[in-house]
Amino acid sequence: MIYHEMIQDLFSVPDSYYFAQCISADFAMGKGIALQFNQHFQIKKRLKANHPDYLHFWKLNHLTADCILENKVFNLITKPYWRSKPTYQTLELSLQIMKKICLEKEISKLAMPLIACGLDGLDWNQVSFMIQNIFFDTEIEILVCKQS
Repeated sequence: MIYHEMIQDLFSVPDSYYFAQCISADFAMGKGIALQFNQHFQIKKRLKANHPDYLHFWKLNHLTADCILENKVFNLITKPYWRSKPTYQTLELSLQIMKKICLEKEISKLAMPLIACGLDGLDWNQVSFMIQNIFFDTEIEILVCKQS
């Protein structure tokens, strides 16, 4: 794994990168960085079109975490509703699913914000350690874009 944290606009990274964000199973995406992802990639529209009954699926299968790759965006689903909060456990599970998808699809570059640490309130030091621990045995390059 190659891991970098840089002050950079996330949406200006080269096209060779896939992106990652944390969202809720209700696909609300009305605030924070998720709103920006939606504005750049129309993720909410794509997710609702391709997974119209996802929240029902989430509840029916008693999920606590998931990851959906839509276009070039990994949507780490760490909570049922926008007003809910993720836990380190749900984030870890969603990151493990993302890693599996990356390996299956031979995705080698990821760019992300400080996932789960803005409105979701998790501690970046713990989240960063978790990401590095999960991906340490891969050749995936991870670029974390911080705002200045």
